[in-house]
Amino acid sequence: MSKRARPLEEKMKIVKAFKNGTHTISELEFIYHVRNVRIYEWIYKYDKYGVDGLKESSTWNKYSKELKLQAVKDYLSGEFSLRDVRKYEISSDSVLRQWIKRYNGHRELKVYFASEK
Repeated sequence: MSKRARPLEEKMKIVKAFKNGTHTISELEFIYHVRNVRIYEWIYKYDKYGVDGLKESSTWNKYSKELKLQAVKDYLSGEFSLRDVRKYEISSDSVLRQWIKRYNGHRELKVYFASEK
């Protein structure tokens, strides 16, 4: 899969095709060469924030160490899925996956600021 950022118009086209019932997630995955996880993420962001949720962010989100730890523990408890942990307003599933990897590797969940990245 390509790591390129998808244009807003393309994300909207994909989300609308699913919401209108024109295509299934599997069909959209095949047509646009995008993983189903990403499509579900776009649908969630569109439903929650509208078109603004699909725009590329130009800033780093800052999360406290406590929030990271709670989100990771919620997920690892088995009671919550990656999508359920969105209640913490984490920007994407991949961000949570990175935290889980650090936690499972017994590495500190640090608070990063834009100038430190």
